[in-house]
Amino acid sequence: MLDQSLPTRVYVVSDSVGETGESVVRAAAMQFYPAPVEIVRAPFIHNYEGIDRVLNAIRIHGGIVVFTLVVSELRDDLIRKAKEYNIPYIDLLGPIVSTLGQALQQEPRRQPGMIHPLDEDYFKKVEAVEFAVKYDDGRDFSGIQKADIILLGVSRTSKTPLSMYLAHKRFKVANVPLVPEMQPPSAIYSVPKEKIIGLRIDPDKLNVIRQERLRTLGLAENATYANVERIKLELAFADKIMSKIGCVIFDVSNRAVEETASLIMDHIERMD
Repeated sequence: MLDQSLPTRVYVVSDSVGETGESVVRAAAMQFYPAPVEIVRAPFIHNYEGIDRVLNAIRIHGGIVVFTLVVSELRDDLIRKAKEYNIPYIDLLGPIVSTLGQALQQEPRRQPGMIHPLDEDYFKKVEAVEFAVKYDDGRDFSGIQKADIILLGVSRTSKTPLSMYLAHKRFKVANVPLVPEMQPPSAIYSVPKEKIIGLRIDPDKLNVIRQERLRTLGLAENATYANVERIKLELAFADKIMSKIGCVIFDVSNRAVEETASLIMDHIERMD
């Protein structure tokens, strides 16, 4: 029987950056939450040696391989070797490209990386991702004045995953942690409240998430961080700050990051 406490490794192999494959795997993995799934991205695989490295890692550590290879020779090589080594594999693009080719009566280009052309839109995305990293979790509050979106919430309300997801949609996002012992930066009261998104979560749900986080770090589950009374104190403080600002608030208790991000984007677009 499999040890359900150990993550299942999914190796995402791509001849480009691997973002498409990773997004699909994450969406599928959410259907099995909280079962642990570890995604290992193997981007820019352009030769047989790269495929061998990935498959050898799976033979040693276990896992499955998901790939978005458009070059037929590499795709066929991976499938042949995966079958030989009894490694479960999923070809994400092959069936779609084949079916489209039949419908269009046209041969595909088989050119890697076409979903990420180096155009203005691409560089906007890169800039937004760099912005999200720089102004993540209150590292630098100067980003509040420059951001398209400011996320507020206590620890473990998906601020960082949301920031990165929205960055990939070209939004510059700064996120600010709310902690009772520290007043939030004054800048959040001087920017348009429509840019500010409050994140709320059920205390019991947050307690479970924080306990899991402590387990992952190898710390005691009864630490103050996961104490129910402490959590309620933090959430009450956060509600007070959000109410003072008058910002919109979204409950993330039972929502996937993608769903919450969609609500945020709808809100921002309505405000424009």
